[in-house]
Amino acid sequence: MDNVLHMNGGMGETSYAKNSLLQWKGIATTLPITKEAIAELMCNSSFPIGRLAIANLGCASGPNSLFLVSEVIKAAHKLSRELGHKSTDSQVPRGLEENKGNIYMAKTSPQCVLEAYYKQFRTDFSSFLNHRAQELVTGGRMVLTFFGRRSAEPCAKECCYIWELMSMALNQMALEGLIDQDKLDSFNLPLFTPSAMEVEAEIQKQGSFAIKHLELWDMSWNAYEGEVDLPKALRDGGYNVSRCMKALFEPIITHKFNLPREVMNEVFKRYGLLLSDWMANERAILVSLTVSLTKRG
Repeated sequence: MDNVLHMNGGMGETSYAKNSLLQWKGIATTLPITKEAIAELMCNSSFPIGRLAIANLGCASGPNSLFLVSEVIKAAHKLSRELGHKSTDSQVPRGLEENKGNIYMAKTSPQCVLEAYYKQFRTDFSSFLNHRAQELVTGGRMVLTFFGRRSAEPCAKECCYIWELMSMALNQMALEGLIDQDKLDSFNLPLFTPSAMEVEAEIQKQGSFAIKHLELWDMSWNAYEGEVDLPKALRDGGYNVSRCMKALFEPIITHKFNLPREVMNEVFKRYGLLLSDWMANERAILVSLTVSLTKRG
């Protein structure tokens, strides 16, 4: 029966994935009813829930299924915030007042800034592990991948220089009066690139997970390296990385500086030029860390 009653797979012209707009419209039309059911469930004090399970009983797993599940998750998350449930949002560390001239950890950052970032990482990662431990059953698996570093130095070039270049672009524009200097002095990126030892230490300290595999691996910041001919990859590398960073950080910069569109475009244009100069002289390596965990009993 399974060999007969199924949708066309793949991404071809006759696949279910490319020919299910009608079904998508049906899902979108009835989505308010689904959201209402979620709201009633989560607001029912006589039926408190610590976790929410979602089952899609449709005929195929494709973009429509992913759309529905993502909408349900967003609705549940929004309602959870409105009901005052705790979240584990990323935060900029406290105590970064002395980091003027930088937007992240750098060689010129004082020791107190490096310590503040590390302290915030330990707090955030421990909280993350605690929440995931509540969601997973004994023996459940979790694989995490995020920015990392090989060096013991938290402000090593391998993990920080790319942010220093963004800082250079912003500082140039502040000197020209295009960006508010006071706002720039108080702007710091909410991220941390841990070493393998730092990640392992926090996992062991939290205690809910056993480490099955942990490794650091490298890739080029230029995602088009190997996808197009090398001269073109090198020529467009700075532009490509700048565009990637704009997709990631434009909302944060917009919120902080409230810049007009043309000024925002100029920020990333200058950033792209700085990146191009760097990448023309050396291969820009992104270090990532992957860890596979098993939930303890």
